[in-house]
Amino acid sequence: MFTTVKNRKGFYMKIFQKTMVPILCGVILGMAITVSAGSGIQPGWGTVVRVEGKVSYSLGDGNWHPLVTGKYLPAGSQIRTGDNGIVDVVLGKAVELPQSAQPDRISLSADSPVRGMMSYKPSAEQNAIRLTPNTILGIDKLTITDTGADTVSDTELDLKKGKIYGSVKKLTGASQYTVKLPNGIAGVRGTLFSLTVDGVTAVFESHGGGLVLSLTMPDGSTQVYLVVPGQLLDPSTGQPVPISPELSQLLHDIFTALRTIYIEVVDFSFIHARTFFDCDRTRNPISPTE
Repeated sequence: MFTTVKNRKGFYMKIFQKTMVPILCGVILGMAITVSAGSGIQPGWGTVVRVEGKVSYSLGDGNWHPLVTGKYLPAGSQIRTGDNGIVDVVLGKAVELPQSAQPDRISLSADSPVRGMMSYKPSAEQNAIRLTPNTILGIDKLTITDTGADTVSDTELDLKKGKIYGSVKKLTGASQYTVKLPNGIAGVRGTLFSLTVDGVTAVFESHGGGLVLSLTMPDGSTQVYLVVPGQLLDPSTGQPVPISPELSQLLHDIFTALRTIYIEVVDFSFIHARTFFDCDRTRNPISPTE
């Protein structure tokens, strides 16, 4: 019932061929997507919206600094979590926070009186990632292009160690979202997923056909998989299997916590309205086996 993309037939194969293969192949072959309004390309930012435990960041110069809520991370940054570290990052346009930061400075989180005035409403319209303990992730590329009729985003991440959870909204046709691994690459569109540095992949939900994973095997061959909603793939077996009810519940809890929203509140200490950012602060367990 469950096979690799190489042998898969039917509905998901058609989706794979029409939507995912061109995107992934374009990345692997080094093809650049050309946008008519190229001059409108703007840098994106990784906005840190939650930090627990020991987490640090580097701007690519080998120096590591403590990471706190409210930090803006540009392309070229790396994030590293410790044994108890968890961090959530929204990838896209910069979020206006009470304490903004320049790329070379450490920013502080909002003060508690203001933070206490915020409310939470779930929304899945932002691309967000969660780094689990003992993870290293690089933000290699993050750009946004407003074409006038649409918004095109280009996101390239580099998972060097550990595991991430990702919530990727439904992307426009010219947009791309990829995660590099030491021995491969994953292409994602409109998908809630988890991914380890070894390529172990779980897809909880998807509006883009699933996650495409291309891996270089020990014998030097390339194997391509399509992991569809409700499946867990371990490359060591090569066969996707259904997600267990326990893992499904865990993924549900994590992706619920990753959903974020921009809200407008009144900061009475300054007697004017300012835009802040808040997220669900529910703590979610990390399974030691899944």
